[in-house]
Amino acid sequence: MNKPIYYSTIGKVTLEKLRSITSKMRDDTATAEERQFCLLLQEIVALANNRLSVALNESEFSKGEAVWVERTAAHYPHIRLHGGALEDDPNPVNVRAKAGDSDRSGSPF
Repeated sequence: MNKPIYYSTIGKVTLEKLRSITSKMRDDTATAEERQFCLLLQEIVALANNRLSVALNESEFSKGEAVWVERTAAHYPHIRLHGGALEDDPNPVNVRAKAGDSDRSGSPF
């Protein structure tokens, strides 16, 4: 599977769904469940924007440009925007429906 196309498609569908739900909210026709989904989708979009900002920041830093850098003991210097740096993410958890079942995450990765 082509990862860039896979992730790009997920992003596009996420944004389409977010626009659809926010439109329903403006029309006051969204269900309570859709309003909850909207909050989740907004958080996903915010985190994705942070990741893109980190990538741009790292690119500029590698060219010698002045960028904001957080200095920590573990990552010195470490370019970081909250929720944006992949290397700070915890290891993925393999979620199973119940003990002994095979992985049902649906992810091809």
